[in-house]
Amino acid sequence: MGKRRPEPAKTQLILLNKPFDVLSQFTDDNQRATLKNYVDIPNVYAAGRLDRDSEGLLILTNSGKMQHLLAHPDNKTDKCYWVQVEGQITNLAIDKLSSGIELKDGITAPAQCELMQSPEIWPRVPPIRERAAIPTSWISLTISEGRNRQVRRMTAAVGFPTLRLIRYRIGQWTIDDIDSGNYTIVEP
Repeated sequence: MGKRRPEPAKTQLILLNKPFDVLSQFTDDNQRATLKNYVDIPNVYAAGRLDRDSEGLLILTNSGKMQHLLAHPDNKTDKCYWVQVEGQITNLAIDKLSSGIELKDGITAPAQCELMQSPEIWPRVPPIRERAAIPTSWISLTISEGRNRQVRRMTAAVGFPTLRLIRYRIGQWTIDDIDSGNYTIVEP
């Protein structure tokens, strides 16, 4: 059995507003953008992941216990996403998202879903693909699961593909006052 890394004397908690097209890891053999391009604090690791094509809150820590507490599915930490979808989303689609969606890997747990105004956020580089004849709309979707690409699969299942996905909140922490590509250190 391998040796366990000792817990650090002081737990660090870093809130990063991860930009689009950045991997949620510190190294990449293909020379793509990673966390090392944005975080200069040694010995911290992502507590969970955020896909390369998603933006927003990613929590990093130097504590394995904190990492487990935040990322393990059994702990059911709420995560709130701001989701721009293709089309004018309907009340029926919002009701379905709120009730749970049948995906290939089973039914999702009920979510909190509501229509929202377009948030005041940074421009995405590159911008999303928009079609002149098709409107877009924004929803706030809060889930406590963390299946692979779950939010994207949920919105597609109700007929409104995700165009832009921003994780706004994990548990009590948000990206409020953290610009894209920047981080802040908070007390755990």
